[in-house]
Parts: sequence; structure tokens; C-alpha cells
Amino acid sequence: MYDILIVGGGTAGLTAALYARRAGRSVLVLEGGGFGGQITASPLVENYPGIPSISGMAFADALTGQALDLGADAELERVAAARRTGDGFVLTAGGRSFSGRALVLATGAKHRKLGLSGEERLVGNGVSYCAACDGAFFAGEDVAVAGGGDSALQAALFLSKRCGRVYLVHRREEFRAEPCHVAALKKRENITLCLSRQVTALEGADSLTGVELTAAGGVRERLPVTGLFVAVGQEPDNRVFADLAELDAAGYVRAGEDCRTSTPGVFAAGDCRTKELRQLTTAAADGAQAAAAACSWLDQAGL
Repeated sequence: MYDILIVGGGTAGLTAALYARRAGRSVLVLEGGGFGGQITASPLVENYPGIPSISGMAFADALTGQALDLGADAELERVAAARRTGDGFVLTAGGRSFSGRALVLATGAKHRKLGLSGEERLVGNGVSYCAACDGAFFAGEDVAVAGGGDSALQAALFLSKRCGRVYLVHRREEFRAEPCHVAALKKRENITLCLSRQVTALEGADSLTGVELTAAGGVRERLPVTGLFVAVGQEPDNRVFADLAELDAAGYVRAGEDCRTSTPGVFAAGDCRTKELRQLTTAAADGAQAAAAACSWLDQAGL
């Protein structure tokens, strides 16, 4: 029986583990993918206070090691079921059961797909959701990036250093990204902007050979690219916990800045909860707050 079960080994979950351990509480972190979360896909992090520049992987490795060195337990297993019991919560993962008195949900959010025919089939064969992970496979080749936010522009900038030409496809005329990223984008001669367009079809049987774009007026065109990097946002993965915490219409856990949910003993931190800004700094802040709230709740309950 752990004091606190934490679902998710990203920045929010690992920070929660760090703070809970410093408070003397026993902690188990369950992570279904890889420890570190989405930040591991960022080639360069330049907006974390006190750290002018660091790779996402280096940041994640340091945070993971910090939490483990403080005594947090960790299991690389995806939670398949969750239920409340008389003395806490039970999570089922990897065919085993794990019990805890309090629960912190830090499940993050996953990459949103385009929903096109052949998209799943071509993942790993031309379609990718991580430029930092797969960009090296397309050295010297022409690729496209779908999206208009910070992630999409960062992906395009990253790929422009390795690929031949990078087509950035965005359904609007204006970007939602930070001005510094937009300015950097416009300085790269091998990045072509395809604005007011959407990727509407994928070509290729065994591997991607091109994408079809459709403009706002319905005009279609073809881009002969061998890679498509999708960066069109994220969606939460909280369905397993729908009976333990209230979700909004989009599937995010309803929780305020205090990270408390509608269920006593359940807290939500990071990208998985309802919030305006989803950044590395806010994930870390949520993790600290969720751990503090969980420890306070345990103290008040005399546990």
C-alpha cells in the first residue's frame, strides 16, 4: 500500500513524485510509454526558467533520475483499470494490482491524428508525430509538416537543418505559435509555407510518396514528399479514470489550479487537466501542487 499512486511519468508526474518523496511519502509512478513524457521529443528547450538551453531528453533524464534517487518506485506499465476501495485506490497494470491511499493523475495528452485513410498504416513508413525522433531518417529528402502551433514550427525548424525542402501546411493564414518561432521560420530559405491549406490525402502503398493538399477554395495540389510530420495538437487519454474523476467534453480531468478533482483523494496535474496553458513550466508547477495537496489530504485524513 503506497501513500500516493502517480499515473504518468512525464514532467508533472515526476515532479509530483519528487515533492511527495521530499515530504516523506511512499510513491509509485506508473508510466505506460517512456519516462519523461512528451518533452523527450523536443530537440531544444529554451523556455524553462534557470536553464537557458537543454534538450528535452536531457531534461527528462535528469528529472527521472532525481525522482528515483529520492526513493520513488517506478513501473513501466500502462494502467488498464482503476477503482476505488474502502481504504484507497487500486490500479491494474501489466496484469498486476497496485494499491495506494491517494491518486495523482498525470497522464498527459497524446498526439492528435489527422484521421486520413492510410495514416495508421504509414506510421513509421513516412508518417511521424515526432520530428526529433524520426527526422534523421529523412536527411536530404523533402518533407511536410502539418500544423500551425509551436510544436509544428519547432518541427519545421528542426527538419530544415536536415532535410531538402520542408513544406509547412497550416489551415489558416496566421500562426498560433510564439513570434520568435515565426520569425525564425521566415529566415529559413528551404521552408515553404502552404497556408490556408490542409492535408486531405496520403499517397503510397508501403511508404509515403506524397500528400494531397486542399486549399480553402477547394483547389487541390500534390506535394511529392517522403515524410509527413503531424503536429496538429493533442488529446487526453483519461477514459480509464472516468469513474474516479469528472471529465469535461474533450476528455480532460476537471481540476483547478489546486489540482483537486471532484473525488476526494484524487488529484490531476499537467496536460491531462482542464487549463489554459500547457507548458513544461505549468506541468512542473502542477506536479508540485498536486503532491502538496495529496500530502495535505493524507495528513488531514490521519493516513
